[in-house]
Amino acid sequence: MNSIWLAIIGMVVFALGYRYYSKFVAEKIYRLDPNYVTPAHKYQDGVDFVPTNKWILWGHHFTSVAGAAPIVGPAIAVYWGWLPAFLWVILGTVFAAGVHDFGTLVLSVRNKGQSVGTLANTLIGKQAKILFLFIILILVLMVNAVFAWVISNLFIKFPASVIPVFIEIPLAIWIGYAVYKRKKEMLIPSIIALLVMYGTAVLSSKIPALQIDLVKYFGGAENTVLFGLDAVAMSFFVWIIILMIYCYIASTLPVWKLLQPRDYINSHQLVVGLFILYAGLLITQPEITAPLTNSSATDVSWFPLLFITIACGAISGFHGLVSSGTSSKQLDKETDARFVGYLGAVGEGALALIAIIAVVTFFGSAGEFKEAYSSFAAANGGGLGAFIGGASKLATGLAIPADVASTIVTVIVVSFAATTLDTSVRLMRYIIAELGMEYKIKSLTKAHVATSVAVFTSAALVLLPKGPNGFGSGGYLLWPLFGTSNQLLAGISLLLISIWLKRQGRNFLVTFIPMIFLLVMTIWAMVQQVVFQWSGYGESDANMFLFILGGIILVFALWIILVAFSSLTKKNDPIDINHNM
Repeated sequence: MNSIWLAIIGMVVFALGYRYYSKFVAEKIYRLDPNYVTPAHKYQDGVDFVPTNKWILWGHHFTSVAGAAPIVGPAIAVYWGWLPAFLWVILGTVFAAGVHDFGTLVLSVRNKGQSVGTLANTLIGKQAKILFLFIILILVLMVNAVFAWVISNLFIKFPASVIPVFIEIPLAIWIGYAVYKRKKEMLIPSIIALLVMYGTAVLSSKIPALQIDLVKYFGGAENTVLFGLDAVAMSFFVWIIILMIYCYIASTLPVWKLLQPRDYINSHQLVVGLFILYAGLLITQPEITAPLTNSSATDVSWFPLLFITIACGAISGFHGLVSSGTSSKQLDKETDARFVGYLGAVGEGALALIAIIAVVTFFGSAGEFKEAYSSFAAANGGGLGAFIGGASKLATGLAIPADVASTIVTVIVVSFAATTLDTSVRLMRYIIAELGMEYKIKSLTKAHVATSVAVFTSAALVLLPKGPNGFGSGGYLLWPLFGTSNQLLAGISLLLISIWLKRQGRNFLVTFIPMIFLLVMTIWAMVQQVVFQWSGYGESDANMFLFILGGIILVFALWIILVAFSSLTKKNDPIDINHNM
């Protein structure tokens, strides 16, 4: 089958979903008010609450929620064949992710820019808020570990990508100064920054001296460097430390200095990257070599694990954290929420779709695919590499040399992952500060103390658990738990939106139906993992770690769901949280 048909069908569904379904939700369900004074104006402080043009905010939101997860998840999920992954990505994006991302943004804007964790207090009680905050805290901690792991490994595997990625930082600071201090337009400087980055990517691909290869610097993969660590492990350790220092600085700076301009550059990167891949697809029109459904995938059942493996490629609880954590504090007009929230989800769906296409057209035959995806563990370990290989293959359709294409694709993936990483650290700072206020630990309410805790625990989580690949495989180890926790958070967030809509006397089925489906699939998958897969924790430290952490999250989530459903079924609830409607 020609892969172009997957792209056409997917894009048509996405376009119809945004044009008609999101408009219906905006006008009839969420009832956006163009005259509503958003928190960005009401609480403007120049640091977190900053009224922002919808295009710039869309850039921040889109790149923060995109990250590497909508690439990694689908690239792994094609293990069960391309059809199940394809259907969940397009349908999940339109009917689940769109209303979730859009809804958490509106709900937060209507409530002083508060996070979904804090809103749980207003909607279902203080006890639920504390439990919810702890689930969110664990999730963002895992996000930090997973994405730091992804970035470090890509830097080691593709050393030509390092300089193009890091050169974006001073470029973004320059753009932030030009826009907010000198009142310049952001578009032209952002395009210039992009040209500099890609020009550097071309040069570093061709000139070995511009490639930051720490493994070679430490004497090669076979060389033992320090404390029994070989050159690869030592390189990984150094990159994690560098990334954590960067996250500390980036997450404490005012959003206009680095976060917004860098995310605006990355939004153009994403558009350029999607253009390269889809244009390359149009030119090359490769045949799908992966099977429709993989009859050899017998070690792990696709149902229900498909829905938590794809995670961010279809719907993600982390998106709700971004919507209610940073985006709601920058929304200029409430009517911009549809553009920022729903279209951001559609953009993520387009990225997940091309990730599927890149992987299923990469292999020469179905036999090669099945050899590479011989087991679910093999899919986890090789999915991202298969995407980069497949994406580079598509890019060659535009006459881009294979080595340059690999570097550019890696730069795009790392840039998105870094955006998610420092946004997640900023969100973790907010949550730690909230818990500090709740438990009257004043030191945790201070930005630098809370950020230090976030950075230190994130580094420890990715470095200390010894996963199946030895030192530094904590991020790999956490991926299954990340997926289930992420989807649980999305389901609970949809439940909160449903409660809010019901209390306003509105039709809450648009959020209630995907919420029921998501919670059933996710809890089913999590019970399978915690009870049947990880319960033999004596077999390895990794299983013990996953069993304990997964069990805690599952108990907390079930507790919140029971309390929330009790609140949802109340016939007469006097509480009206929609203060200014």
